[in-house]
Amino acid sequence: MRNTTEQNITNLATERYGKVPDPRLRQVVTSLVKHLHGFVREVEPTEGEWLAGIQFLTAVGKMCDDKRQEFILMSDVMGVSILVDAINHRLPDAATPSTVMGPFHIHDSPDFDNGANMAVGAPGVPLVLTGTVRSLDGQPIANAIVDVWQPDGEGVYEAQKPGLDGSYLRGVYHTDKDGRYVIRTVAPIGYTIPLDGPVGDLVTRMAISPYRPAHVHFDVSADGYASVITHIFRNGDQYLDTDVVFAVKDRLVVDFVEQKPGTAPNGERMTTPYLTANFDFVLAPARVAAMSA
Repeated sequence: MRNTTEQNITNLATERYGKVPDPRLRQVVTSLVKHLHGFVREVEPTEGEWLAGIQFLTAVGKMCDDKRQEFILMSDVMGVSILVDAINHRLPDAATPSTVMGPFHIHDSPDFDNGANMAVGAPGVPLVLTGTVRSLDGQPIANAIVDVWQPDGEGVYEAQKPGLDGSYLRGVYHTDKDGRYVIRTVAPIGYTIPLDGPVGDLVTRMAISPYRPAHVHFDVSADGYASVITHIFRNGDQYLDTDVVFAVKDRLVVDFVEQKPGTAPNGERMTTPYLTANFDFVLAPARVAAMSA
């Protein structure tokens, strides 16, 4: 493979990687080479621009740690995460649609009883989330796991609070025998993605909206069913049509209803106005989801 030229380098590279023993790795690498070479041929970057791209990716990697994943953020804002999600979750129409996990999920959240407050000390208007987890045929799913995380009423996640002792606005709930869940939290607000890193800098330079509409994240699972990672979005939020990570779906938009002081659905006595929202999750059987993939 000598005497490479602009005209023959792509064929030489794909021929080399076409001999990779593992068939899936061979498919991925040869396709990657073809598309990367196609991108370079289309854009014709200068050497300085190519170096700037390498420096950008290096900076993205350096921004990652155990609580922040800048590469996921980059994938999100490029629309790649939602595409990968759609390809891997071709669920029946009746099932709750999935969406991106985002860069701020933290494993091993604490367990909460139904109705317990996972937002103690967090700023924001009190919010009580209720609903059910059920199967495609409407049967309630008892003891389903409802893993929930969100930003607070100032748009801040746990991962963005350095020095925090303990968990913050995240928890794991379980449905009761009738498939019901009740979560006491605070209402999130729309917020910008982190702008202090290379991805935020790129978004700013492109002059696009860096905002996400107000939402709560969920990862809902149960034995024998395909889990769903999704959000619910607050109806009326000004950023629903310009979500920087392309994650809004109409079926996930929910009314946050203003309530007067009184007894909330979790049994708590509210002395100030609060909000309620209701959403029912519908899970497909694991075998059905596998056939749809």
